[in-house]
Amino acid sequence: MDSKKFRKSISRFAARFGLNICSLIVRVIPAGCLYAFAKGIAALAYVFAVKQRKIALDSLSIAFGREKSRQEIEKIAKDCFTYMAKSAVELMFVFDKPHILREQVEITGRENLDKAKALGRGVILVSAHFGNFPLLLGKLAVEGYKAGGIMRPMHDAKVEKIFLEKRERFGVKTIYSQPRNECVNNTIAALRNNELVFIPIDQNFGTGGVFVNFFGEKAATATGPVILAQRTGAAIVPCFIIRQPGDKHKIIFEAELELIEGKGPQDTILVNIQRLTGIIESYIRRYPAEWGWIHRRWKSKPG
Repeated sequence: MDSKKFRKSISRFAARFGLNICSLIVRVIPAGCLYAFAKGIAALAYVFAVKQRKIALDSLSIAFGREKSRQEIEKIAKDCFTYMAKSAVELMFVFDKPHILREQVEITGRENLDKAKALGRGVILVSAHFGNFPLLLGKLAVEGYKAGGIMRPMHDAKVEKIFLEKRERFGVKTIYSQPRNECVNNTIAALRNNELVFIPIDQNFGTGGVFVNFFGEKAATATGPVILAQRTGAAIVPCFIIRQPGDKHKIIFEAELELIEGKGPQDTILVNIQRLTGIIESYIRRYPAEWGWIHRRWKSKPG
């Protein structure tokens, strides 16, 4: 085994070990101590996760460098780490207690979702890695909706298996993003069965998507929601989950986004992906700590 593979093996083992320890602690500590525990994890992560901290600060500088001070950017980064830690311990806690979702998560704009679903052609829930988005899917499943999400499998297959089993226990369907043809076929089948499919489009998509404006910079973005809507007639409904005072959550379903025709097929895709990206940006601007800044969103460059 070469040194790179060895380091990856050690890193994944450490991650699994940490996950198991945290999962055990979450099971035994009082519910009132849950978020204090998360804040402690976040503080340690901000100090020792040097690479992720740098990515977060760099990403925030790209987005807000012309309008926020360095101190403001650092505060958002620290809050982002705290929110991610809170989300992680919440998931470990709630996965075994789905009834808690009825009390902790409220829904605003349900009429928008139900109106779109009543069309009978499935609903594409366009969102981002924003807030505790797995809770959004869990809440929908608990409320009786057939819901699933397109997800990238984790690099560590053993950790992925743990979370897959927990999602299945909730009744949340997992549609893996790879292999691509299988992902498309499974998504179309779900939509034709009038199910809800959650698709985040806020991560770098390399050369396979389109470049749209995101915080004033070109960002490679997936085109799946628009293409799938064109193929199936499914409704597109933007949605987001936002942390509330007392660490409760609110899901917001926006009105259905009706597609605008562009100058040609490719322009139609570009125009509508830009509109969806604009909605995502508007939520990030309002709640900047809710977004996952530890991702290199602008890594790919046009041309």
